[in-house]
Amino acid sequence: MARLHVVALGARLRGWAAAAREDYLRRMPRGYEVALAPRPPRGARVVVLDERGREFTTRQFAQQLARWLAEPAPLAFLIGGADGIDEQLRRDAALLMRLSALTLPHALAEVVLVEQLYRAATLLTGHPYHRN
Repeated sequence: MARLHVVALGARLRGWAAAAREDYLRRMPRGYEVALAPRPPRGARVVVLDERGREFTTRQFAQQLARWLAEPAPLAFLIGGADGIDEQLRRDAALLMRLSALTLPHALAEVVLVEQLYRAATLLTGHPYHRN
C-alpha cells in the first residue's frame, strides 16, 4: 500500500477546505492511503511545497509519484504555515515543488495538493478521472 503523508504546519482548516480535502481522501483509489500528520515520519523523503520549486504537469507528477513510491522510504509533502517554511527544512528537502507560481493560502494549497495526489493515483490505477 502506498502511504503518503501530508504535513500542514501551523494551520487548521476551515470547514469548506476540510470538507473538500476529506472528499478527495475518501475517494482515494485502493492501495493509496494519505495520512495527515503533524510532522514527517522518520526517514521520510520530504517534498516541500514552495512557489519557487519545480513545476510538474499532472502526468509528470503522477510519474514522479510512482518513482517515489517504488522506493522504501515514506513520502511526506510539507505545507508551510503563514510564515512559510523554515530555511533548514527547505535545504533538507528532497525536492521543492510548486503547485502554482501564485502564493496560495494554506487551506487552498492543502486542498489542491490532496486533489493532485488523488488525480495522480487515479492516473496510475487507470481510473478515468483525469482527462487530457
